[in-house]
Amino acid sequence: MSASGKQPAFPCEVIQIRHVERRGAICSSGQEEFTVKHPGMTLRDYFAGKALQGYLASLAPDFEPGEFASAIARECYALAEAMIEAREEGGAS
Repeated sequence: MSASGKQPAFPCEVIQIRHVERRGAICSSGQEEFTVKHPGMTLRDYFAGKALQGYLASLAPDFEPGEFASAIARECYALAEAMIEAREEGGAS
């Protein structure tokens, strides 16, 4: 897998505040602020998920994909790899 396939698709930083009880000479409560960093899913996973969504939407209504789940997943990741390669070659602007 290429390095760009490991890039995060939806990274984010979330500042959270929680209530904290502080005990001391005088009991008081306060707030503590901290940042949570979440890398998000990889670009490869995002592209594979989008490929899967399109693949499943194109199936006949009576088709049961469960029997072929592993093969379908492999195909979707192969499509994701192809999208990443095209992106690296300048196929996406």
